[in-house]
Amino acid sequence: MQATSKQLPKSLAREGSAQQPRTPRPRRFDPKAMLSNAEMQAALGSGLLLLIAWAVSGWSEIFSILLYIVSYSVGGWIKAKEGVETLVKERDLDVNLLMIAAALGAASIGYWNEGAMLIFIFALSGALESYTMERSKKDISSLMALKPATAVRIEKGGMSEVAIDLLAVGDQLLVRPGEIIPADGTIYRGESAVNQASITGESLPVEKSAGSDVFAGTINGEGPLYIEVTKSAENTLFAKIIKMVEEAETEVPESQRFIKRLESIYARVVVAATAALIALPPFLLDWSWSAAFYKAMVFLVVASPCALVSSIMPAMLSAISKSARKGILFKGGVHLENMAKTSVVAFDKTGTLTEGLPQVTDFIAGEGYDRNELLAVSASIEKLSRHPLAEAIVRKAEEEHLVLHVIEESTSVTGWGIEGLIKGRLWRIGKSNLLDERNEGGDEQWKALRRQLEKEGKTVSLILDGGKIAGMIALQDTVRPQAVAAVRKLQELGVKVAMLTGDRAATAEVIAGQTGVDLVFAGLLPEDKVTHIKALRNQYGNVVMVGDGVNDAPALATATVGIGMGMKGSGAALEIADVVLMNDNIEEIASTITLARRSQRIVKQNMVFAVTVIATLMLSNFLQGIALPFGVIGHEGSTILVILNGLRLLR
Repeated sequence: MQATSKQLPKSLAREGSAQQPRTPRPRRFDPKAMLSNAEMQAALGSGLLLLIAWAVSGWSEIFSILLYIVSYSVGGWIKAKEGVETLVKERDLDVNLLMIAAALGAASIGYWNEGAMLIFIFALSGALESYTMERSKKDISSLMALKPATAVRIEKGGMSEVAIDLLAVGDQLLVRPGEIIPADGTIYRGESAVNQASITGESLPVEKSAGSDVFAGTINGEGPLYIEVTKSAENTLFAKIIKMVEEAETEVPESQRFIKRLESIYARVVVAATAALIALPPFLLDWSWSAAFYKAMVFLVVASPCALVSSIMPAMLSAISKSARKGILFKGGVHLENMAKTSVVAFDKTGTLTEGLPQVTDFIAGEGYDRNELLAVSASIEKLSRHPLAEAIVRKAEEEHLVLHVIEESTSVTGWGIEGLIKGRLWRIGKSNLLDERNEGGDEQWKALRRQLEKEGKTVSLILDGGKIAGMIALQDTVRPQAVAAVRKLQELGVKVAMLTGDRAATAEVIAGQTGVDLVFAGLLPEDKVTHIKALRNQYGNVVMVGDGVNDAPALATATVGIGMGMKGSGAALEIADVVLMNDNIEEIASTITLARRSQRIVKQNMVFAVTVIATLMLSNFLQGIALPFGVIGHEGSTILVILNGLRLLR
């Protein structure tokens, strides 16, 4: 099939096709984006009308009042609508109705300017919070815009543009320079740099060539790529990310749920207290009706929990947004909240702390055998096997540029290894337990060597020339380059690091020594990992589990927070995980815990500040009396401050 010899249809070769993406840019504070927000436009319009009404009040009182009414309508319409919907649908009161009632109350006793100022600042704080949430959602889900609608499929008769939903595993695609890669697949021809920032958070494009894996939603660079599809549209990493984003947008942290419940009760109390302040003082304290109504309106303004309600979500969403930029996806604010309390991080070993790819560490040739020739023979036989250890031996021979032999005959020996015939000579490669069944001259030396290698946590295989031991191969899974730094950073935060593995104790201890983990649990089945996670939770509190395999899924579900590896992780691990490391960079876990703790500190700062301001203004109103404009500025100003404090995390 000569795909390159076919001429692309004109409809596919056009410049600026639907697949041509815009170059992604890092998101920073964007005043234009903020001003394009409908709520922000309404708030600023309300403020402008307020200023004009105040300016013309000395010239025409009636015209001034009309402008104030328009200012009320422009600034308060959205919030009034939200409040009425809550009242009608949920039969409940919220802070929106309280503030609208306070503004209308101020207007009813002639304080048009103060009421309009209250509406303006309330609308402004609401617009800021909406902008924060919208901005955070865009940071998390901006990659959804990178979902291509079509792909160029290579067929026997040429090429055709098809919907990505019609792609099947095994289909061959052409991805031209600058286009979005439409499906997960493997390159079978072509070289190019691929921008994977939308999936992994990597800042620089990654060089790809034949044999490299690519992901849907990433952007091809300067060279055409020919790709074979390896996953259907609904099973791509991209599709899984979109599902996570949808979950993240609906998940609400426990602290926010508590504030929501509190808001409902608190709003009723405030309304009842306001009614009592209007009705009782004229009879009990000999106040005038207008004085009692004025003080009640001030109370209604300063007692409303606007700042308290806005203390949590802007900070949480800012933290989730910042993490998303670095390729760390939270499925909801509750997981960020839990991560801030982390006491232990438990890692799976294979593919998490280690590369998950065994490598030949020692190749020992017996007396009378040439090392390179023996390695070439071993690789020639192992090339017929798909076992990870066999592939490691083949890679070793290829790295040393050895010429492999033609295998005349090959047989797999179930439960032990493989044997093959080269130039009429029988060679066998398999487990070193064969030594335990032998007692021939020279075997003791091989047994001693095996014991030494196994103490170092290595897996040992034997090479036999007929019935004679010709050599020994030691293999080991290597530690990920960033594992040591990841463990150290967690320990610097006061977090204990555990390792859970199904591997042998000797191997686990070696990896533990290389990485510096605090606790080691080896020889575990999936259910054993669950037992140990439960025990760690009972002993230390919040436990984060990091894993990538199907066997890690039960432990990920049992941990307080489960973190899945996005690049190499299994579908089950990604489904069950609460957080996904899109670039598999475990070094970012410590900085994510730090960010989660910062967000919790900011939430606490906001809540303490909001309660203090409310209490101070309420006491001042009763003990000394404060003017309505001061109450408006003090209360709504505190709301804006807590929102801006939460936005600090976006820096």
